Amino acid sequence: MPNRTEDTPAAPAHRSVAEQARLGALLTDMFERRISFNEVLGLRVQSLAGPSPSLRFDMKPELVGHFLYGRLHGGVISAVLDATAGLALMAAIGDKHPGDTAEQVLQRFARMGTIDLRVDFLRQGVGKHFVASAEVTRLGGRVGSTQMRLVNEDGLLIATGAASYILA
Repeated sequence: MPNRTEDTPAAPAHRSVAEQARLGALLTDMFERRISFNEVLGLRVQSLAGPSPSLRFDMKPELVGHFLYGRLHGGVISAVLDATAGLALMAAIGDKHPGDTAEQVLQRFARMGTIDLRVDFLRQGVGKHFVASAEVTRLGGRVGSTQMRLVNEDGLLIATGAASYILA
């Protein structure tokens, strides 16, 4: 293994405060504006902080699955939980690689894909707005696993989920 010389700087042990803020801004921009489907859903990053990053969205007519009752479409619930798990994994990957720049962390997203997604619909998706949160239960080198929750503005649990993702 070659010796490090003074001309070759070591990678920083931790991302600077400014670079961490930049990463947060880039993740927010990606999830809110650059992923078009998330924009259609109206997803907004509520928190990037662990252990449970979260997304928020308002009910709107385009998300209704049952026109008589005005409740969320099951596909919307599944997509939101999937997106929230992806956000949690990206935040965790950023924490796992503190020496990476914001761009290096985002490049890891390009290789990420859903392997398995399970959703349990517990109650009708009725509410004015909803918050989805996710917790990373395992973050390996190639596979990450998450558990997710969706609640309405009253904190009523609408759905839970579990998912696995390929990371590399």
